[in-house]
Amino acid sequence: MAKKRTKSKSKPAKKSFSLKLSKQNKIIFGSLLIVLSIALFFSFISYYFTWQEDQSMLTEFKDRNAEASNLLNKFGAAVSHFFMYKGFGLASFAFPLLLAVTGLYLFLGLDNKGLIGKWIWGLIGIIWISVALGFFAMEQPLLGGLIGYEMNDFLQDYTGKIGVFLLLLFVLTVILVRLFNFSPEGIANFFRSQKQSLKADFSTKKTTATKETITENSIELSTESEEPVVIDTYTHKKDIPPLQQEAGLDVNLPKEEESDIDLKVEKVKEEKEEKNTTAAKLVKDFGEFDPKLELGNYKFPPIDLLEPHGASGGITINQEELEENKNRIVGTLKNYKIGIAQIKATIGPTVTLYEIVPEAGVRISKIKNLEDDIALSLAALGIRIIAPIPGKGTIGIEVPNKNATVVSMRSVIASNKFQKAEMELPIAFGKTISNETFVVDLAKMPHMLMAGATGQGKSVGLNAVITSLLYKKHPAEIKFVLVDPKKVELTLYNKIERHFLAKLPDSEDAIITDNTKVINTLNSLCIEMDNRYELLKTAMVRNIKEYNVKFKERKLNPNDGHKFLPYIVLVIDEFADLIMTAGKEVEAPIARLAQLARAIGIHLIIATQRPSVNVITGIIKANFPARIAFRVTSKIDSRTILDAQGADQLIGRGDMLFTQGNDVTRLQCAFVDTPEVGKITEYIGSQRAYPDAHLLPEYVGEDSGTGIDYDIADRDAMFREAAEVIVNAQQGSASLIQRKLKLGYNRAGRIIDQLEAAGIVGPFEGSKARQVLVPDMFSLEQLLENETK
Repeated sequence: MAKKRTKSKSKPAKKSFSLKLSKQNKIIFGSLLIVLSIALFFSFISYYFTWQEDQSMLTEFKDRNAEASNLLNKFGAAVSHFFMYKGFGLASFAFPLLLAVTGLYLFLGLDNKGLIGKWIWGLIGIIWISVALGFFAMEQPLLGGLIGYEMNDFLQDYTGKIGVFLLLLFVLTVILVRLFNFSPEGIANFFRSQKQSLKADFSTKKTTATKETITENSIELSTESEEPVVIDTYTHKKDIPPLQQEAGLDVNLPKEEESDIDLKVEKVKEEKEEKNTTAAKLVKDFGEFDPKLELGNYKFPPIDLLEPHGASGGITINQEELEENKNRIVGTLKNYKIGIAQIKATIGPTVTLYEIVPEAGVRISKIKNLEDDIALSLAALGIRIIAPIPGKGTIGIEVPNKNATVVSMRSVIASNKFQKAEMELPIAFGKTISNETFVVDLAKMPHMLMAGATGQGKSVGLNAVITSLLYKKHPAEIKFVLVDPKKVELTLYNKIERHFLAKLPDSEDAIITDNTKVINTLNSLCIEMDNRYELLKTAMVRNIKEYNVKFKERKLNPNDGHKFLPYIVLVIDEFADLIMTAGKEVEAPIARLAQLARAIGIHLIIATQRPSVNVITGIIKANFPARIAFRVTSKIDSRTILDAQGADQLIGRGDMLFTQGNDVTRLQCAFVDTPEVGKITEYIGSQRAYPDAHLLPEYVGEDSGTGIDYDIADRDAMFREAAEVIVNAQQGSASLIQRKLKLGYNRAGRIIDQLEAAGIVGPFEGSKARQVLVPDMFSLEQLLENETK
């Protein structure tokens, strides 16, 4: 059945039609236009010399024996007659030019922006020239063509010659202004610059002549010291008068006059910045690097795979319920002598927010303390009081609706807010109390902590997060590392292993269900983080976004180890079980990733049923500012996850609170059912994929069997007890020692290596348990006694 369904879905994709031309078709079509433009150009030129001879050929076009004098024979004669005589006359020469420009754009693969504008203005110019030639050369119809002649004759019948002339002048002005930036100031500046240039030339000639005269007037005087003294009447004006009196010389000096020449300052052009010529040449020759090219035919899942869940009609407003709740709220507050000046209701899919403005003098804490009394009067579960509402001068009372509306994943994915979200990793959680789609960016969170009791919507929330990213990102842009200790929640995503999942090189399944493998995966992600930071360092950028932009622009050499870096999202379900099993060995790498991995595109999403302080420790909370709380059982759990009360007052079924370090927002999580996830993963998995899942760096755990000989004196204090446990159970694994002796994972791994060195267990065999080489306790005692001798 799956194969038939896949074929039926792939059929509509074959019928899709696109107006975009491939590179080869652009070259072919461009060359055709260039050849056609050359043919038209020569036929138009030949027409003005041969049109009289070829008149008779126009009626004998079908006769193959008849020949025309045009350079392109009968084709040239017919086409040129159509354009030159019946068309626009001399203005028709613009058509070959426009065709040639269009052909060059396509042939050379240039950006075709502005090409339509060239055609529009070209046609306007053709019509203007044709009408102008028809106006000024009415006796020569071949100059303006039949169209220009007829249009000119038509316009003169209504506006006369003066009207036609003014219209032509106006259109010419429009063309000059729009195409050549014509302006009166430009003309004035042109004549002013010409005038200044003439004055400058005249002044230069006059100054040169003056200097020559002064040079001739330089004299040599003989003094008592018999040393010649040269007096320059241009440069030493102050020394001349006394010398003139002594020598009795009459020297004409130039008078200092204010020049009426305008000073023309020539602006020096700034030197252009030298760009990376190698990278620019590569981009010009091959274009920017496209990480999606390997799966260029990948199709995003269609919206039809998601079910509407009966939410097409929107929210139903029950006026009687609103009025009843309003009266009960007002009555309850009045019983405690609290007056209300104003009340307003905002209806959401599951909760209605009643905003009240109390009368002057009412203390907010007094209303806050009446939370249970208001819940009792309304007989409703999930009453929450917000006193005051941030950013408003009101107090909010959230009351659940009697008939809740299901928020479908389809409605939030199809929303304009999600489709046009300019975010790196957009996530559509659901809808707010005001029925607005709530979209956030995981890349800016940068990590998210999710908690809630069993059956309150936590797994649906994880599916909503993953589904949002699958609908928005290409397989080349994002990879998921999925940890599912329950083994049933995330198994559907196995179908997209070679598209979107990442795993360790020696791992068979991409979705991790064994807690012992989680540690290796987390440590592998730490290695990946360090490697990525090294790449960012050599690329001299600060984050993954800048790095990928630089790599796409071909400024980073793959031979130096550079590559396109996809985002990696680590999703861990049932985190409490993982902490109980592995403890500090899990917490340490998670804390390290949470502290450092944001800049290099590794983001963490952790979900747990038990938001207690020994699971969500202070280190984890400090590095997970974005938190989601579904309904929990106690106020203590609410404070653990949100640092505030409120999660214990939710009504369940996807009712959630979201905070990113500031205000707490109440949302109705979008519902995506398991069959819908199955359809999405099946649609993606049926398409062409990568050869394998995205491989993380190899990490060798401590239970891998190193074969190193351990000194007896360096053996662990629990070595003997561990050996007895292994021999009794006849199963050699670190997890068994961990459970029986209540040890940590690293210590149990070291003991396993010591048991291997002692010959008690066999070497590491991958996912299988080690072989126990000692059959019973008696043999174990003998082996240990022989070692001490």
